Order: sequence, then structure tokens, then C-alpha cells
Amino acid sequence: MIARAGTGPLRRLIVLRHAKSAWPEGIADHRRPLAPRGRRDAPAAGRALAESDLLPDLALCSTAVRARQTWELASAEWGTPPPVRYLPRLYAAEATELLAAVHEAPAEVETLLLIGHNPGLEDLVTALAGDSLDDALDRVREKFPTSAVAVLAWRGTAWSALAPGTALLTWFTVPRGKKP
Repeated sequence: MIARAGTGPLRRLIVLRHAKSAWPEGIADHRRPLAPRGRRDAPAAGRALAESDLLPDLALCSTAVRARQTWELASAEWGTPPPVRYLPRLYAAEATELLAAVHEAPAEVETLLLIGHNPGLEDLVTALAGDSLDDALDRVREKFPTSAVAVLAWRGTAWSALAPGTALLTWFTVPRGKKP
């Protein structure tokens, strides 16, 4: 992977939008579960990360049920999932709030996974990416659908140094699971 100029170790921020959720009547938004398609797509996202050797050292996850279920199904595709921190403030967070949470990641974490919601995730990716490989940034700007995975690479000694325009968007994909 290529990262923008900078000093320090190569770091990667993996941004995963929760998988497709259901809309059961009478259920508060925070408690909405994954839809059948989401239950198929979340493991596909986990497999895509594993196959691309993009496993995180730490995950930060929204406390919304659909985000937690996405984490559980995606990480079940890996041998040993990394630690996860469920952060209530990631639910419906704007890009600035998401970046503040990323800034708090420990310095020893080289690959960080962030699981949350749009439009905050899309706004975060477009703000951080100073450039991208191929047309990935254009595709993110067009649409950041459920189960989308974006990988941003940069060099820095601490996550608190990650700033808008300093990362390179190296990968963008929308994994889909197959119907049984």
C-alpha cells in the first residue's frame, strides 16, 4: 500500500458502514437489527478484509444494534478478532466527532477499524482522503452504501495527528453476500 508523505509507521483506518438494517415497526432507530441482506453482507465484508490482509488491531463500534451485529458477523470471519470498544458517541456522529474518537486510539494500534453510520462515515472518508488510488474517492463521493469498506493509509506517530487531506484512500469496496 502507498501512503501519503509523512513520518512514522504506516497506519490504516478501515471505515465500515453497518450492513443493511431492518425497519421493524415500533422499534427505536438505535435498536434496529440487521435485515436478512445485512446478515449476508456483514460476513462478506469480514471475508473481504481477511482476504486483503486488512485485519485491524482494534475496532471502534457504534452501540446501535445494527452496527454491533455488523461487527459480530464480520469479525466472526477472522481467526481471532481484535478487541472492540463500543462507543455511544459514534451513533449518528458527524465526521468531526468520528475523527475525535479516532484520535483517541492508542499509538500502538497500526490498523484501526471504525464501524458506524452515514452520512458521518462518508464525510469522514472524503475529508481525510487527500487523494486516492484509481477512482476510489469518486466512488465514495457518489455513494457510500451499507456494508461499504474504505481503507485510508497515512504515516504518523500517533492517531491524533490524522488530519483532513493527509490520508490516501487505498481501497473502496462494497462486499455482498450470496443468497442461500
